Amino acid sequence: MGNNRWLRNSFVYLMIIIGVIVIFYTLLPSFGPRSEEPLTTVVAMAKNNDIREIIIDGRKLTVFPRGASAAGTDRFTSRIGRDTDVLSLLVEAGVEVGPPSGVEVVFKGSSGLSSFLGLMLNFLPLIFFGGLILFMMRQAQGSNNQTMSFGRSRAKMMSFNKPTVSFTDVAGVDEAKEELQEVVEFLKFPERFLALGARIPKGVLLVGSPGTGKTLMARAVAGEAGVPFFHISGSEFVEMFVGVGAARVRDLFDQAKRNAPCIVFVDEIDAVGRHRGAGLGGGHDEREQTLNQILVEMDGFETNTNIIVIAATNRPDILDPALLRPGRFDRRVTMDLPDIEGRKAILKVHAAGKPLAPEVTFDSLAKETPGFSGAELSNLINEAAIMAARGNKKSIFMVDFEEAVDRVIAGPQKKGRHINPREKEMTAYHEAGHALVAWGLEFADPVHKISIVARGQMGGHTSLVPEEDRYLWTKNQFAHRMAVTMGGRVAEQIIFDEVTTGASNDLEQATKLAQGMIKRYGMFSAKLYEEMPISEVINKARAGEISIMEVYGNDILVIMSDGAEFRSRKESDFQLAEFSEGLIEKGLQPVTIIIKNSHSLDGLGAPRTFGKAQEHVFLGRDMGGEEKDYADSLSEEIDHAISELINTAYEQAVETITTHQSKLVRLAEYLIEFETVSGESMNRLFNADDEPGGEQAIPPVSPETPPAYNADPSPVTHPQPTTPQPAPTLPSASAEAD
Repeated sequence: MGNNRWLRNSFVYLMIIIGVIVIFYTLLPSFGPRSEEPLTTVVAMAKNNDIREIIIDGRKLTVFPRGASAAGTDRFTSRIGRDTDVLSLLVEAGVEVGPPSGVEVVFKGSSGLSSFLGLMLNFLPLIFFGGLILFMMRQAQGSNNQTMSFGRSRAKMMSFNKPTVSFTDVAGVDEAKEELQEVVEFLKFPERFLALGARIPKGVLLVGSPGTGKTLMARAVAGEAGVPFFHISGSEFVEMFVGVGAARVRDLFDQAKRNAPCIVFVDEIDAVGRHRGAGLGGGHDEREQTLNQILVEMDGFETNTNIIVIAATNRPDILDPALLRPGRFDRRVTMDLPDIEGRKAILKVHAAGKPLAPEVTFDSLAKETPGFSGAELSNLINEAAIMAARGNKKSIFMVDFEEAVDRVIAGPQKKGRHINPREKEMTAYHEAGHALVAWGLEFADPVHKISIVARGQMGGHTSLVPEEDRYLWTKNQFAHRMAVTMGGRVAEQIIFDEVTTGASNDLEQATKLAQGMIKRYGMFSAKLYEEMPISEVINKARAGEISIMEVYGNDILVIMSDGAEFRSRKESDFQLAEFSEGLIEKGLQPVTIIIKNSHSLDGLGAPRTFGKAQEHVFLGRDMGGEEKDYADSLSEEIDHAISELINTAYEQAVETITTHQSKLVRLAEYLIEFETVSGESMNRLFNADDEPGGEQAIPPVSPETPPAYNADPSPVTHPQPTTPQPAPTLPSASAEAD
């Protein structure tokens, strides 16, 4: 390979040199004789003894006058006929020929070599430009652009001479690994399956969030299969030229057929496999023609039984249904975010071969990182190694991993940011408010860490870690999570009688949680009431059996003296004012009438969902709109229900902080002093407040403790994203103070 490149470079240099020579010889005459004179002038000057030397070169005469400069810049040329004898002409004209006083005549004969060189010089420009064009064409064909071979597939075959990834390098997705191990075994031992009449899967679709290991799993299949493995990206099929994508698909499968049995891996297949008819070009754009060719090759009239197609995507919702049907992609393997055991296994795989301190435990790291993908865990290990190297350590300590978790989540510390004491105090109380509400509510996750160290765009953060991985959320858990997000704003109001912009993210999270509870999860009350005619309501009110009437538009909630509740509807001739005045005039017991904002006693009715995000398949992402599947009259009811949830959460935060205000002040003071406090230290601090003479809340730093990256003297652990697992639509519960 190196020799070929050297030869190509040498060829280029040679062509450049030849071009320079051609240009030099082409321009050389312009630096020679200035003029050409007729032969009669030459003879006349010779008769006057004005010529010193004449050089005859074929039919060309070079004349040097007497008194010319040594450089010969005054010379001139002349030409003679084919049969003209210059020497005879000079003699006949009476010119003395020969030294010492006559004209010196020199004959310059032309050799065969000089004639050949002269001929070559005439053809050199043509040879030069022809070679240059040939070189450019060869370079274009051999380069990645493949200018002259648009229809050739760009798929690369995996080389078995290079180190490969195996299934032992894949951890945390055991179920997905089993599915693909069967595919590998089918290729290695097909007779076991064929004996039972089993048919090899034609395609396997790997589906999962970014970073869950889809491409890594495909590389492991390539390393384990022992058969040719072609890999290509979905975006490499389509170009600006019409027909290129379909031609590349045909070429790819032609290569696969020649190397069958084999595996074809298409990464990010959503780039070419999106739903047909969604683009601006209807069903005639280049991408759709490419997809049609893929459909035919995978399961068309001619079947390829020895070719397995593996594809990866994180957007299965936008793929064309024809691509997903059995016969093309028979199996769909979901790559989920790893659970705690999976995270532990992934951490061990990526930490293999790295010098770890004895204090490092993967159990605690796995517990601190729920919601982390495999790629994020790999980055975590790498960041910890970098932090240890930055400190000139021989091993990676737990403090390096803790700092790495912080860096992955929130970014590096902003050590150069100078915060005035007032803002630092307000940030401390803000974060302490989050932590105190989480500590005081039953269904809130335990506090893991509180910090007022600035990272990224955050001035501080409070992290909550669930005691175990959670896949289902209850209404109480959502409600208390909202109360925790409100804790920072409530603490600011109670302590400073002022609010800051630091709660903007908290309010956004609380609103999103409340909207999700109402519109997506149907977490609202739907109560059924027994009907009571309005005439009966009037009679029972006169009899003193009704204590309260709540009016919801035309609906009336009738609450009896014994607490029983009934539903009634106002009739056209029923007037509340006249009804109440009539009771008073007759000296009867008045009824308390409450006018509600809601227009219907049913509210939102039975549990259901309201609206769904609009997915534009062509764009592959929602446009921020919502497909409205409910009546306009329900919009106000939805807003009312969302506001009720947020108001309740706010009241819970106010009650908790008001009840334990002394703990809030104590925790904020420690945050101002130490900047970072762990959840365990916070619990000891609160216990010390409850029990006089309790243990010290913040233990001193041991001399053997490795230096921390922040000023925290306590053995703290670090935050993690508390997004429920899996919970793709819920915001992070890390409360931020910007």
